[in-house]
Amino acid sequence: MSRICQVTGKKLMVGNNVSHSKRRTKRRFYPNLFMKKYYLQEEDRWITLKVSAAGMRTINKNGLNPTLKKAVEKGYLKNY
Repeated sequence: MSRICQVTGKKLMVGNNVSHSKRRTKRRFYPNLFMKKYYLQEEDRWITLKVSAAGMRTINKNGLNPTLKKAVEKGYLKNY
């Protein structure tokens, strides 16, 4: 399974490690992802999502259903 947030679409970024002598080597920046269970009241079931910390805050702010609908519209989530 890839390291992509199913709510916000955050994924791996690539950058450089920069040493004291300014020599650059490639490195990866991973998103802060968690496997989290949420309860869908409308369907009376639990769903498991791979979400980032920012995605959790988005769900807390806007609610689960509106957030999932936006994620499906943007293509981050196929079905839930």
